[in-house]
Order: sequence, then C-alpha cells, then structure tokens
Amino acid sequence: MLDQTALRTELAEHYDLAPSLELAAAHIETFSRMERVISPPDWAIFAPYVVAINALKKQRNAVILAHNYMTPEIYHGIADVVGDSLQLAIEATKVEADVIVQCGVHFMAETSKILNPSKTVLIPDMEAGCSLAESITAEGIAEMRAKYPGAPVVTYVNTTAEVKAASDICCTSSNAAQIVAAQQSDTVIMTPDKYLAQNVAKQVPHKRIVWWDGACIVHERFTAQDLNDFRTYNPDTRIIAHPECPPDVVDAADFSGSTSGIIAYVARERPAKAMLVTECSMASNISDSLPDVDFVGPCNMCPYMKKITLEKVLWTLHTMQGAVEVDAAVADKARVAVQRMIDVSRQLAC
Repeated sequence: MLDQTALRTELAEHYDLAPSLELAAAHIETFSRMERVISPPDWAIFAPYVVAINALKKQRNAVILAHNYMTPEIYHGIADVVGDSLQLAIEATKVEADVIVQCGVHFMAETSKILNPSKTVLIPDMEAGCSLAESITAEGIAEMRAKYPGAPVVTYVNTTAEVKAASDICCTSSNAAQIVAAQQSDTVIMTPDKYLAQNVAKQVPHKRIVWWDGACIVHERFTAQDLNDFRTYNPDTRIIAHPECPPDVVDAADFSGSTSGIIAYVARERPAKAMLVTECSMASNISDSLPDVDFVGPCNMCPYMKKITLEKVLWTLHTMQGAVEVDAAVADKARVAVQRMIDVSRQLAC
C-alpha cells in the first residue's frame, strides 16, 4: 500500500503543487473540456498536477492510456489516449514511447505489458484491481474445459494474464457477440462475466453459450426495477446500459453498449436527457462535449478505478515505481489470445 504521507512529502520537495489561480487561468482551454463537472476552485487545485505531469511525460518519453472510467481531470487533463478496453488494447500496440502509464485497473496494465514486453508499463496504484478479474483463475478455465470438452474459451479482457494465457481468444464488451459468432464450435465457453455472456447469448442464438459465475460489482448493482421506477417519473429520459448489467436491466434500457458504444450512441442520438447505467465518470467525461444532453439519474462508482488519482500518476512518473511485470511464458500465451481478438475485431470492423 502506498504511504500517502511519504508520497506527498516527496512530491512537495520537487514540485509546487499548491492551488494556483494563475495556472488554472493559463490552462483554461483544458478546463473548458470539463467545466460542467469540475468547479473553478477544484480546477485551481488540479492544474498544478496536470502541468507537472504533462511536463514529466515529455522528460520520461511516456504516454498515458486512460480508460473511460477515469475521472475528468485525468481523462481530459493528462491522457494521451482514452477509450474502452478494446480501444486501449489496440492503441497499446501502436505506442512508440518508452513508458506507458496505465490509468485504469491492473489487468489493463498487464494487457499493455503483454503487447509491449520491451516497454516499461506503470500503474499508479498496484491495488487498482477488479472484482471481475478476481472472480476467475486459470484453474477455473481448466474446470470449464473439462466440463465442456472441445468448446473454445472466449475470455473477457477484464482478467489476469494467467487467465488470458489459458484461453483461446479474448473479447471486450464491444466485440463479444462478433467474437463468439466467429467461433467454429456450436458450444462456446465465456468467462468470467455471466451477465455479458447471457446478453451475448441473446445476440447469437445459434450458439450454445455457457459461462463462469462472475460479475462486476458496479454493474450488477443495477436492477430492472431501478430503471422502471426512474422511467415512471422521467419518461422522456433515454436509458443506456452497459452489457455487464444483468439481462433484465439491459432489456429495460433503450440501448446497450460498451463504453465506446455508449459514447457513440449519445453523440449520434443527442437525447435531451440521458441516464447512463454504468460507472459514474462516463457521463462526467462526455458532458462538456455534449452540452445539449442533460445527464441524469443514478450511477455506481468503481472503487478500483477511483484509486487512480493525479497525485499517484505524478508519483509513479516521478519515481518510476509501479512497474507491471508479466512472466514471459505467460505473456507469450496471453498475447496470442489478445492478438486474436484484435485481429478478428479488425477483420469484422467491430
């Protein structure tokens, strides 16, 4: 666990991180991308960190990859690439910088390391895990293979390197249905998200999909009753759900898609009001680019994603601590599963 006191003492010796109205004003263009959700006083607090991180990135020849669930000051202030798991995996293969800082959770950093074994991959907090990734092991994959011999294993990227290495191909929420449909076998094993598997089964009825009993702590908390109750009092709101939600939640929504799919849908449809049934930062990050859309309703916060902060990003770049390593033999096998996903996604344009 990071020693926050020591961290702050060390950073204070090297950087002026006091709130600054001057820096806030000098970087007003950056602030304009998040001013609907970040107050001017908060921006004065964040600006010194953003300036220090962006300067240090150049010194370290580093690039920051940030998931759509990062907070706005990270998403808009310091990220070089933003996106969902598939987008970040693809972009990781194109990175030319020496250092990758993964603003996301641990399995994402592992994926970047798998795809870039010669580069330094840093994660600002090693404890930024994932309930879904922790729900399955390589032994669990072996158990499923024994139960359904000959069936290919399609594994969600929200998994450890060891689990990816034990699988045939990976998928994300944006390409899961296409990946499953492309498998030759009539029976397909999906791990570890049971809800994603059940939602995909409805899209690919000609396949028999069997699944592991895992779920995301953010998305499984939503219920269809929540959506129906909200719709009763807000009938003009477009409800948009992530496919990691239970099937009855997805059925109660107007649209379901990955984080990139959600962004594309709202940008295309421009509903007057939208409720995003996913992690809280999704709406915050796209709010300013869609000023005509009123984002309303409840959301659930991911405690793992929120472990990544500007302070910790600056710390990891300053100290070069937080390097993610993957055993070479495991990485070689996992790389095959991830690359197969990327190749199929490019072939099917999904």
